[in-house]
Amino acid sequence: MGAFRRTIRKEDPNLTSPNSDAAGVAVGTGTAKNNDAKLSALIPVVQDGRLRKMLHMIEYYPSRKIHDLAQECNLSESRLQHLFKQRTGLGLGQLLTEQRMQHATDFLVHTNMSIKEIASTIGYEHASSFTRAFERRFRQAPSCYRQAQSQHKMPIKIR
Repeated sequence: MGAFRRTIRKEDPNLTSPNSDAAGVAVGTGTAKNNDAKLSALIPVVQDGRLRKMLHMIEYYPSRKIHDLAQECNLSESRLQHLFKQRTGLGLGQLLTEQRMQHATDFLVHTNMSIKEIASTIGYEHASSFTRAFERRFRQAPSCYRQAQSQHKMPIKIR
């Protein structure tokens, strides 16, 4: 039988106050009130320069992988993920996926790019992997999302 074990962390002077910021992110507490928090709102809250640089890279280049980000920050992948979670309360992988999905919705609505092209642009090697991730996030296939969004844009004509 397993027992529930509570981990107690020492206060880290590099962390900001554990109170929520304007973006709804509980910084330094290991939790986030809003996993969809925009990076632009999160960037000013993060005091670590390496993580701030990484957040800018994620915002503008959603196809970046954790491996690439870790190299840019001169950290191991596991250390980067741990540090990111500790400082922001968000999982780095979840944040990357969310950013990719947000970029994907923009491409689906505002371009005629194929699903395969979108998948490649946002960092998926296979369109099928992108489609599965998109369906997990939005509960519908990318093509259905595109079709639904285009129908909302067209005015309905009554004859």
